[in-house]
Amino acid sequence: MNYNMPQGAREAEEWLQEIEAISVYRAFEQVVDGRHKRGVRYSVAQILTLVALGKLVGMTTPAAIAEWVRLRAQWLKQVIAWPRPSFPCASTYSNVLRTLDAEQVNQVLAQFLLRVAATKRCGEEPSRLLGQEEAKTHVHLALDGKTLRGTLGHQVADQQPMHQVGLYETQTGVLLKEQIVGEKQNELSIVSEFLTPLWVKGRILSADALHTQKTFCTTVNAYGGFYLLIAKGNQPTLRDDLHLFFSEPPTDCWDWRTAQTFGKGHGRLERRELVATTELNDFLSSNWPGVAQVFRLTRTIERSGKRHQEVVYGLTNLSPALTTASDLLRLQREHWAIENRLHHRRDVTLREDHCQVRKGAAPRVLAVLNSFLLGLLDFCGVTNVPKQMRLFDARPHLVARLLLGSLLTFT
Repeated sequence: MNYNMPQGAREAEEWLQEIEAISVYRAFEQVVDGRHKRGVRYSVAQILTLVALGKLVGMTTPAAIAEWVRLRAQWLKQVIAWPRPSFPCASTYSNVLRTLDAEQVNQVLAQFLLRVAATKRCGEEPSRLLGQEEAKTHVHLALDGKTLRGTLGHQVADQQPMHQVGLYETQTGVLLKEQIVGEKQNELSIVSEFLTPLWVKGRILSADALHTQKTFCTTVNAYGGFYLLIAKGNQPTLRDDLHLFFSEPPTDCWDWRTAQTFGKGHGRLERRELVATTELNDFLSSNWPGVAQVFRLTRTIERSGKRHQEVVYGLTNLSPALTTASDLLRLQREHWAIENRLHHRRDVTLREDHCQVRKGAAPRVLAVLNSFLLGLLDFCGVTNVPKQMRLFDARPHLVARLLLGSLLTFT
């Protein structure tokens, strides 16, 4: 019989060594407690740690987390030196989460992930980052919104529907900033909160067609950032101009750069071809500040003998000297990481849309925690989150080490 540790466990042991020196629990201790001190039994850090522990082993609701913790109470008391004779009930988790400031929680956790990533690259000498190749690459941020569906359909004042807009760093999987859209607002009305020099300068911002607006381009360009946007039905004139040009390019067109990729998976073949040009810069510059090139992206998908083709057009203020056609094709694909690696996994793997926690700030804080845990797993190089959760459930000491590091009483 083979008693060797499974490959997944061996990999987990390797990246646990990298993160152990920076305890997630210590980050949770920085979250401000919104409760009155009188009668507090469990600290915010303890509650957040148990929620994170439960979610990483596959428990997606406070009730499931409370039950999982209760069934392992004796083991947990020894491993994490639990100070009380009992553990929180399901309602305690929700009641504590609803008192927190979600923006402050996200700020603390985003800073933690960025610090861990920087430490991994540079050790104890942050100045080393200046000499690395990745320092020469612009950080790519994807802007997109997501509705917390478990908050819909309720009339109570403290159970308002929540639509979250997030700014996601595609290279690291970190949700840098998130904001909830007000009841009588839409994404466009709060986008200015993301378009500040702190987030824009020197960075590439990509967004869906909703944000293809002249104000968006003007602000990003003025703050020294770079936009990458798609033209669809909300900008019919721009889209028609691009469609006409790429359908019937002039005979004297001298700038016509192409790139293409091929992919195979999930029972389909996919071909992506991008054509970029600077020929329309002068024509568009009066309405679209800083425009440096436009492009046409054609996606051709073959599945079960059937072919489907989609064509989209876009513009950017990234010059060809900074970004080739191949780079634009890569950036367009990376933008969808916010959907595929963040929103989809929150819904399907962490079952966020099925969660019925909806009072106060609790659903928003849980969404922030979901994003943080996925970012943490991305940092650890986890490609199959459900598989990793099953491993954590079978070997809970691994997830305890991930969250508590050297604070564990034993491993």
